[in-house]
Amino acid sequence: MRQDCKYFESRSYPNGDTVRKCDLDLAPEAPWRCPENCSSYERRLVDVNWQHGSLVTPPTPVEPTSLGDDDTIAALLDEAEDIINNAGPGIVAEVEAERSSTRRRRFLRRFGRGKNH
Repeated sequence: MRQDCKYFESRSYPNGDTVRKCDLDLAPEAPWRCPENCSSYERRLVDVNWQHGSLVTPPTPVEPTSLGDDDTIAALLDEAEDIINNAGPGIVAEVEAERSSTRRRRFLRRFGRGKNH
């Protein structure tokens, strides 16, 4: 991936795993490569008085041989992402309903209108 792009992000975790990704979600073959001639590529710039250092990331894993010009990989990942995104609002609604119910029960108990009275 183009580590000099302003949309490139790399994050390392204590267990040694490293995530390399495009913040715009335009690199379906991350962490190995960005799309050729990406229209959103912008060179990373820094503000005045910043000191330039080097980006230190662990080496990228070896690219699988199955990776190539086949768009089905990106389509599959997009489909999986759509499933997650579509499930999200329902999950949030369930959690909020449960929290609301719990708050209501606490309120009723606090003011003597719960099951015990």
